[in-house]
Amino acid sequence: MSTWREMMVASGLPLNEARLLAAHAAGRARSWMLAHDDEEAAKDALDAAHTAFVRRRAGEPVAYILGEREFYSLMFAVTPAVLIPRPETELLVDLVLERLPLHGSLIDIGTGSGAIAVAVAHARPDVEVWACDISMEALAVAQSNSRRHGTGIRFVQSDLLATFTSPALAGKRFDVIVSNPPYIAEGDAHLSTGDLRFEPHAALASGTDGLTLIRRLAAEAPAHLKPAGWLLFEHGYDQGGICHSLLQSMEYKEVFTNIDLAGHPRVCAGRTANLT
Repeated sequence: MSTWREMMVASGLPLNEARLLAAHAAGRARSWMLAHDDEEAAKDALDAAHTAFVRRRAGEPVAYILGEREFYSLMFAVTPAVLIPRPETELLVDLVLERLPLHGSLIDIGTGSGAIAVAVAHARPDVEVWACDISMEALAVAQSNSRRHGTGIRFVQSDLLATFTSPALAGKRFDVIVSNPPYIAEGDAHLSTGDLRFEPHAALASGTDGLTLIRRLAAEAPAHLKPAGWLLFEHGYDQGGICHSLLQSMEYKEVFTNIDLAGHPRVCAGRTANLT
């Protein structure tokens, strides 16, 4: 029988990845594996780890194998029905929290795993949080994450803000609309590489330039924003200027683009005119 360390070295994976997957297979924390990797592993745990290693060597994202990913210091269940939450999207949550008034309201468009909506609701229990997605499978994952963290979010199935797909949104206005929409161009070579091969295509790609749904979102948002309400959305590293110009051309006010930790333009935002 092999020790955990022998098995991890033989996996052919980077040691940190192998350790994370082995700990999951053993039902232990990664810290336990660090302290006990010289111990022999039981056959059922070895078999589970071997299966996980095979999946990872085939390119499957670690998050899907583990079934969860940390985001904004919270753990989220993830499945192939939703995008894997990424660290750069935490910037979007920070910017939203800075702009939400006390007892304000927010809707997360294309919520996926619910990462943004749940992170906001967890940080600001005073806020009325809605979340929508066109995918019922994604909504099921988001609802489970909301229950996991005790957040009272209202979930609706909707194609962006089209009220014909969700009558509950008719006449509803929010202080903030937030979204991490699909923004990769159809046919982009990156869609067939790395983790993206396994993530839902509809949540990644949007039109020939990647901006089809962003244009729709910018057009639909004003009808669902309160006076001086904010629209904030994530975009690709090379789309900052286009998105900034788009919001300006649609007469959004106080338009800005924010830079992520890697130095790339990542979030664009603007607000509706103050009609009061």
